[in-house]
Amino acid sequence: MASPKVWFITGTSSGFGRSMTEYALNQGDTVVATLRKPQVLSDLAARYSADKLLVLKVDVTKQEDIDEAFARTREAFGRLDVVFNNAGYGLFTEIEGTPDDKARELFETNFWGATNVSRAAVKFFREVNEPGKGGIILQVSSIAGFHALPGLSYYAATKHALEGFSDGLARELPASWNINICIIEPGAFHTNGTKGAMVLPHHPAYADESFPTSRLRRVAEGAVFEGDAEKFVRTVYEVVQGGKIPKRLPMGLDALEALNLRIESLKATVDETKGWSEDLRRADGGVQLLL
Repeated sequence: MASPKVWFITGTSSGFGRSMTEYALNQGDTVVATLRKPQVLSDLAARYSADKLLVLKVDVTKQEDIDEAFARTREAFGRLDVVFNNAGYGLFTEIEGTPDDKARELFETNFWGATNVSRAAVKFFREVNEPGKGGIILQVSSIAGFHALPGLSYYAATKHALEGFSDGLARELPASWNINICIIEPGAFHTNGTKGAMVLPHHPAYADESFPTSRLRRVAEGAVFEGDAEKFVRTVYEVVQGGKIPKRLPMGLDALEALNLRIESLKATVDETKGWSEDLRRADGGVQLLL
């Protein structure tokens, strides 16, 4: 039986963050639960002792909050096993209907917040944990990280960026540090966190009911998505306990279907465009960059 772990979870006020916090605690693990409004977790704080649950006020767009949270984690527990990098939100409207400030705020949370937490986690795993013990970073991305939907373009862009960052980070880390990066790519799951998504008005040019964003608005309004959030966190927990951490973890049959469509599209692109690349090498040779 695996020994209890210490989890650092962001965005614990609702959605996957709240569900993962509750599940890990129920399994006997210790959780550092971070969120902007700690009072939201007052019910959990009343049920669990300080050696099991540490609730911290963290806005992931503020580096000082992140640094303080990891310092408090070190002070309280002296180690850390898993970071569930979950803080974020959705934004739905057409690209032309998205004010610049709203798009930039989305990136501050979904991309910069997640990447800055990742940097702090790597440093903690390397410098605070016992040498070679390492740790696990679970990056909560989305099906949109590889399959953008109309109306979710800026949200998809934040997840595309997070996936690119995570790919690069995983390649940079020496094997001896034993730090595993897992990019989790959920499909459509029903959580109370979906209520926090920002939905902006239609751009007038896209108001036609036959247009893609209009159709998606009709489908999504009041929808109860088929994915079960409790089954999601249970499965993620089982993956962590199993010890074999995949680089990517698509979650849900819809995510797998979208991934297969992406694979087929990329294969078709290779077949269609290969001829344009066959004679692009320098005549005097050179070095390939791919590692």
